[in-house]
Amino acid sequence: MTRMMKAAIFVEPGRIVLDEKPIPDVGPLDALIRVTTTTICGTDVHILKGEYLVEKGLTIGHEPVGVIEKLGSAVSGYQEGQRVIAGAITPSGHSYACLCGCHSQDGAGTRHGFKPMGGWRFGNTIDGCQAEYLLVPDAMANLSPVPDALTDEQVLMCPDIMSTGLSGAESGKVRIGDTVAVFALGPIGLCAAAGARLMGATTIIGVDTVPERLAMARRLGVDHVVDFKAGDPVEAIMKLTDGRGVDVAIEALGAQQTFESCLKVLRPGGTLSSLGVYSGDLTIPLGPFMAGLGDLKIVTTLCPGGKERMRRLMDVVASGRIDLQAMVTHRFPLERIEEAYELFANQRDGVLKVAITP
Repeated sequence: MTRMMKAAIFVEPGRIVLDEKPIPDVGPLDALIRVTTTTICGTDVHILKGEYLVEKGLTIGHEPVGVIEKLGSAVSGYQEGQRVIAGAITPSGHSYACLCGCHSQDGAGTRHGFKPMGGWRFGNTIDGCQAEYLLVPDAMANLSPVPDALTDEQVLMCPDIMSTGLSGAESGKVRIGDTVAVFALGPIGLCAAAGARLMGATTIIGVDTVPERLAMARRLGVDHVVDFKAGDPVEAIMKLTDGRGVDVAIEALGAQQTFESCLKVLRPGGTLSSLGVYSGDLTIPLGPFMAGLGDLKIVTTLCPGGKERMRRLMDVVASGRIDLQAMVTHRFPLERIEEAYELFANQRDGVLKVAITP
């Protein structure tokens, strides 16, 4: 008899519903984990709205914390019953892309070994983790044991938003003494600000308008918060920097306006580090681009994944250098995930992140 589980399934744009589907079979290199905590990401909302297309019937979600239920026959180094996380990005570990460090662009099985966004499989090309159980492919490359001293909610941000946010600062090559601006202080932007501080930035400016986000930004070490509804944020940032501009501007929304604003506040030779998921074409304005002669750098980053990335992030959490627990503002059982989506998608009640427990 087929064992069934509850899962949040994409039906069509505007509809993600809780339904039943079979618990996955475990292949030789796989691991089945029983999900103990997960969450909803802004990218899941893009899927819900039809702005990012996935197949109908797919289980959504890519931020799992759980316990190993069953190991594939070829998997070694782990034990059933062990607490683990897996990154939102699950590289094979053996493709050409992986072996040159581009884990997120993993093209295992393709002719040249590279595939755009190929490392993002959960809730994109295979079933994700907003469910009672999750099949983790290439388990030995992706499962990272959770230290006993850390709770589920302490490590819940590691699979995606912490990894993505910190990567914005890393890709921007933030240096000690830098001035950094972060446009949009949602969960990703907040983590980018925390990453900039961790890397040595001494002046961090955050731009948003939601009071709860501005308050959390201050809590995470942002030095100046700019409410874009109170005035032009570009003017405010240029004033704060005495007309110099910032060394690194991090775009964490995925919109033309914030992308342009990042360019406008960069000093010559600065870096725009883009983390946003864009839903349309971008236009680069001539003036802020300095006609292509300003030695500016524009870099984009997809969330780094794999077990070593997860281990490092959990070490950061365990050290106390970044504490993101307070970002969990709401909690729901899996049975109420449709209600959780409605809250999160509409950004009601001061929500930052929701914890979902099957």
